[in-house]
Amino acid sequence: MSATGVTAGVDLGGTKIQTVLLHDDLVVAGSRARTPQTGDPSDVVEALAAVVEAALREAGAAPGDLRAVGVGAPGAVDAETGVVTGAANVPGLEGRVEVGSLLTARLGVPVVVENDADAGALGEHRRGAGRPFRSLLGVWVGTGVGGGLILGGELWRGRRAAGELGHVVVEPDGRPCTCGRRGCLEAYAGRVGLERRARKLVKGGEKTRLFEIMEERGRERLTSGVYARALEEDDRLARKLVDEAAWALGIALASVQNLLDLEAMVVGGGLADRLGTPFVDRIVEEMTPRLFVADDPPAVVASELGDLAGAVGAAVLAGG
Repeated sequence: MSATGVTAGVDLGGTKIQTVLLHDDLVVAGSRARTPQTGDPSDVVEALAAVVEAALREAGAAPGDLRAVGVGAPGAVDAETGVVTGAANVPGLEGRVEVGSLLTARLGVPVVVENDADAGALGEHRRGAGRPFRSLLGVWVGTGVGGGLILGGELWRGRRAAGELGHVVVEPDGRPCTCGRRGCLEAYAGRVGLERRARKLVKGGEKTRLFEIMEERGRERLTSGVYARALEEDDRLARKLVDEAAWALGIALASVQNLLDLEAMVVGGGLADRLGTPFVDRIVEEMTPRLFVADDPPAVVASELGDLAGAVGAAVLAGG
């Protein structure tokens, strides 16, 4: 590596941690690991450090080549202090955890921490499908549902928690959400909410291959790949769940568009990436009739960076 070194970007999710290294604006290496499920915050911080170190080894870089690290994390993130609060989908980060300072102590370099959905939106805006647009919403459908806003070409954080798309209410007093409230989009379109719904319907007598496919694949949860396989088999319950997710997303995105009049929406995240264009098209079908200006809708495009969007955005924030 040159004297300018490398910048690491880390995307912390409920099931996996994805890291990239940027060098001269190019992704030169990456590494992935499972998110610890122990419930111990120190295990999460250690896993973040380990995946960065693995990426350095893959790139043939020395620890001294690392300039800085950016982390995209779920929950409420204080970008000034690096504190993460209420990341319900990451065991160990449900409370208040000083991720930034702990990781700095472990790796010996500056660490910036940003909300994962915001980091993903910035990644797509600077390096991916959002480059042509000055205003956009990044929509991330995975373990939960995240949103990140770019307004006037800049990341919009609001007072701290702007872009919490997953907690837009799509049905008052509806299904319970991991945040403790009811009717949130995340309860209808995130994988956690979808699985909860699937188990309830199966208990009530509905038939599905979802859980058989899960076991055949050696999974403990209904992953994005499980849903994709079930849809290929024309599983009725899988189709019902995905249609409900598209319905809820359509309501939420139409409401956002009617308020902000954005140029574009970039749709990504594990579930959306796996289900592809047909899923994005279903969301658009549900959104369009609810738009105030239906004859001039925003561009709705699939993520260009895929599951690297959050990590790339985090690296950009850290100076990559």
